[in-house]
Amino acid sequence: MDRALIIFQALAEPTRLRILRLLREMELSVGELAQVLGQSQPRVSRHVKVLAEAELVERRKEGSWVFLALGDENDLEPIFAALDHWRRYHEEDDDEMGRADRQRLQAVRNVRMGEAEDWFEVHAAEWDAIRSLHVSEESVESAIMKLVGDGPLGRVVDIGTGTGRMLELLAPQCESAIGFDRSPSMLRLARVKLEENRTVDGEEIKLRQGNFYALPLAAGSADLTILHQALRYAQHPAAVIAESARILSPGGRLLVVDFALHDREELRTRDAHMYLGFSDERMQQWFEAAGLEVDPPVSLDGELTVKLWMGRLPSDQQSRVT
Repeated sequence: MDRALIIFQALAEPTRLRILRLLREMELSVGELAQVLGQSQPRVSRHVKVLAEAELVERRKEGSWVFLALGDENDLEPIFAALDHWRRYHEEDDDEMGRADRQRLQAVRNVRMGEAEDWFEVHAAEWDAIRSLHVSEESVESAIMKLVGDGPLGRVVDIGTGTGRMLELLAPQCESAIGFDRSPSMLRLARVKLEENRTVDGEEIKLRQGNFYALPLAAGSADLTILHQALRYAQHPAAVIAESARILSPGGRLLVVDFALHDREELRTRDAHMYLGFSDERMQQWFEAAGLEVDPPVSLDGELTVKLWMGRLPSDQQSRVT
C-alpha cells in the first residue's frame, strides 16, 4: 500500500503525467523536456525529482547533459494502460496541451535528426577513418569475426550500414545481405565500395535508404542483424534494438558494436553523437525487453573502449515486438 501511495502522489500533477507520456515516446534531456513542456528548466527538474523518487523515471548523466528515461516497466505498464483506456473512451479530453506537446516533441526529433544527417552528409567520405580513431578497425573486425563465427550466417541485415564495410566483410558467409542507411552520401560510397563484390551466393547485395526505427522487412526475415557504431546516433536506442530484434528469425542474433560509457563531451557537439556510449546494464535491459538472451560482452580497450554486445532470439520463440 505504501508503494501505491507514493506512485499516486507522484502522478497527482498534470505536468508529471505529461512528462511520462513524453518519455514513453523517447528519452529526453532535461533541457529538451523543458522546451517541449514550455516551462523553466528548474521547474521541470523539480517535477522530475518527484518522479525519480517514486522510481517512475530514471536519470542518467552523460557529460554535461542529464537524460531521462522511464523507470520500472512493472509499475508503468498499469499506469499507461489506464491512461490509454481513458483516452480511448474520452477522446475529447485529449486536449490542446497534449497535441501541442506532441508537436513540440516532433520539433525536437526534427532538430536531432537534422543535425545528425547534416553531419553524415559532410563526413561521409571520412567515415571509415573516423571509426578507427579510438580502436583500430582491424581489432574491431577481428572481434566481430570471432563472435559471428566462420560458418554460414544466413540472411544478414546491416542497420546503419555507412560505407557498407560490414557487408563487404561478411559477404563470403552470407546467404543474402542488405544494408540500410538514412544518408544518401553514405549509400553512394557503399555502392562504390561494394562494386567489386556485389553478389552473395549469386544474389546482389542490396543497399536501401531506410529508417532504423521502421525497417521495411517482415518479422523473421533475418538471421543476423548488425548495428555497427550506429546506435549512438539514435534518439531512441531501445526502439532501434526492438526493431532490430523484430526482424530476427528464431535462433537469430543481433550484434551491437559501439562505445562503452565515456565522458568525451566533444563527441556530442563535434561528431553528433546522441549518446556518450552505453553501459552493459542498460544494453542488457534493452536486449531482454526485445526478447533476446544476452551473451557476455566483449571489450576492446583503446582511447575509448569499444564494446560488442550479442543477443540471441531463443529458437522456440519470436521477438516480443510485432
